[in-house]
Amino acid sequence: MRWLVLLVLAGCASLPGDELTWSSSLAHTLPLEDGPMIEVAAFSRQRMDGWEPFVIFPGNTPTEYRLDGEALHAESREGGSALWRRIRIDVRRHPVMEWRWRVPREAVGPASRRSPPVRVSLGFHGDAAKLDFDDRVKLRMAKAMTVHGLPYASLLYVWRTDLPEGTIYAHPQTGRVRYVVVESGQARVDTWLTVRRNVREDFRRAFGEEPGDLVSVGVMTDYGDDGSPRRAQYGDITFRAAD
Repeated sequence: MRWLVLLVLAGCASLPGDELTWSSSLAHTLPLEDGPMIEVAAFSRQRMDGWEPFVIFPGNTPTEYRLDGEALHAESREGGSALWRRIRIDVRRHPVMEWRWRVPREAVGPASRRSPPVRVSLGFHGDAAKLDFDDRVKLRMAKAMTVHGLPYASLLYVWRTDLPEGTIYAHPQTGRVRYVVVESGQARVDTWLTVRRNVREDFRRAFGEEPGDLVSVGVMTDYGDDGSPRRAQYGDITFRAAD
């Protein structure tokens, strides 16, 4: 039986790289955004153009996302899901991303040590055929076990209470998903924060290669490690050329 499983996985891993990810089709169908500033989210103006639910695991209770005031409010009572926008950006030309978020004090207690209370996620296009056997197998498994599968590479900006700011770490199941800790601890909870990152430089540090086109931007808040409900708020998201 073990050999049968290995043969099946080997067959899956040898399929053309484009079939392993959803990022390739987006890179070939989405128009490339341009201009001095690319507006990805205008939540402060009560706009959600192009944003839609992104369910990760079938059957999960989705997070509630709603516009209120000048922000997107996220509330997860159990389970969890994301909200995303399909958008194509060349981060070599527009590498600087800026966004705002706010985390309530109760969302960053012991229940958030492993599961960040806020995430801003980026999905990138790339040639999956050049990945090694192990990465291709994991991409195929993700496609089978989740609703959408994975893009070629995912970079997530997170708030952690147990890791120092600047830490970059991989998802425990696949190195194709990397996290960057941009806020740590509880000193700035209950406060609106503006975060500014050079995505191109972060991608290079995380994956050791040049990024392809960005094809999606998402936000996610889910319930705590102990099953407790959590809330958070997200503000506008933009991309610009480097200074």
